[in-house]
Amino acid sequence: MAKVLVVDDEPNIVLSLEFLMQQAGFEVDTAEDGESALARIAEAAPDLLLLDISLPGISGFDVLERLRADPAHARLPIVMLTAHGREVEREKGLALGADDYVTKPFSTQALVEKVKTLLAEAS
Repeated sequence: MAKVLVVDDEPNIVLSLEFLMQQAGFEVDTAEDGESALARIAEAAPDLLLLDISLPGISGFDVLERLRADPAHARLPIVMLTAHGREVEREKGLALGADDYVTKPFSTQALVEKVKTLLAEAS
């Protein structure tokens, strides 16, 4: 069973994403900020990361940069989640190495399909 780490500081979004990913057949872990996300990844790397950009402390962009700079996690599939749909942020996320970029609110079915596709490509 593939493991997905959901990183978001909004409890309602974490709960809905956790439920959605479990319903899709994934094991789910969660983190509410960038620091705890990096700690969880260091102790047990997930198969895919759903990462919010706006986090307390270090931003999702910073988490993304740190993971891409670390050879152990450079290939980890990462989907950025954000309430900001501006093209400049999307370009920044993709330039920093995100595999995909999803704007809130998003289609749950489309997100599940993206996750499944990225996991299939990574395996």
